[in-house]
Amino acid sequence: MKRTILILSLIIISTVAFSQKSFYDFKVKDIDGNDFDLSGLKGKKVLVVNTASKCGLTPQYKQLEELFEKYGGDKFTIIGFPANNFMKQEPGTNEEIAEFCERNYGVTFKMMSKISVKGDDMDPLYQWLTSKSKNGVMDSEVKWNFQKYLIDENGKLVDVIDPKVKPDDAKIIGWITK
Repeated sequence: MKRTILILSLIIISTVAFSQKSFYDFKVKDIDGNDFDLSGLKGKKVLVVNTASKCGLTPQYKQLEELFEKYGGDKFTIIGFPANNFMKQEPGTNEEIAEFCERNYGVTFKMMSKISVKGDDMDPLYQWLTSKSKNGVMDSEVKWNFQKYLIDENGKLVDVIDPKVKPDDAKIIGWITK
């Protein structure tokens, strides 16, 4: 009996461990509608942020771009996912969003196509980011625009940063530089 329980436990643990995906297992669309394979980011720390153009936190685009200019490269990058989930603060098309980001904030970090980051139509990547059963680390809820997810060089979720925490916060800088 003990042996059967042990074998069943090992099977369950193995199933859970092998069913968890890595960040690198996802493919998304960039803001121009092209396929973007996140496996191309292997070896880099990645800050994932849901964005909006008509939010009180929209000025964070400037700090995100400054962070990217200072630390972006072989070891770190930022990817933005526009989302219209909070008070319809991202109503534009991908083309309008790209133009807004470039014109107002000079954004050069990678922007993706507009997605949903919560609710019944939540994008699969955000399902992974917010569910411990999928990411193996923690549950979270996207609280507002500009919530940040920290992904390590191995494609594992490290932490979730509150939307109000600015991109140049010491905790984020410390994570990038360690």
